[in-house]
Amino acid sequence: MSKGLTPGSVLPDFTLPDENGVMHRLSELQGDDAMILMLGRGEHCPRERQQQREMVRFHQWCPVAFTQLVTVLPNDLHDVYKMRISTGAHWPYLADADLDVQRAFEIEEYTDPHHHATVPHTLVVAPGLVVDKVYVGYWFWGRPSPFQLWEDLQDLLRRTKDDFDPTTEQARSAWMAANAAQLTPG
Repeated sequence: MSKGLTPGSVLPDFTLPDENGVMHRLSELQGDDAMILMLGRGEHCPRERQQQREMVRFHQWCPVAFTQLVTVLPNDLHDVYKMRISTGAHWPYLADADLDVQRAFEIEEYTDPHHHATVPHTLVVAPGLVVDKVYVGYWFWGRPSPFQLWEDLQDLLRRTKDDFDPTTEQARSAWMAANAAQLTPG
């Protein structure tokens, strides 16, 4: 069982390089948005490649849905870049070459004697790096589809955004109070 990958836990704010060596903190990539964090098996894996390709369409929805997408692979910069371009992805791919993430969560795939593979996990993350839902994708069907993630994010935002339904009296009152100065003729 993984360590610290349970709903309600707060993720460590890892700082990892992208394929160009530029360092990124998870909290900076997330900002105030929801985030899908994929802890991938590694560049060598055809199942990983297929999952990343499936997420390309999902990523097209993310900018209008206040959602960030991040992939972390247990590979060096070159292999992270190779995976990113081979799948057509345009979101941040980070290299866990020193296996810090893998070790922190105790998700080393012990069944692979040839690679430093990670047991793949897909995390739905609420603002503040709070884990909301966890998928374990050791078997390909354990990985979430874009439509499962859509439902997960719908549920998360319904619980965390006061204005998810802007027709409620509470949402309307909160908006009016926050914008009172702008609404008053001056």
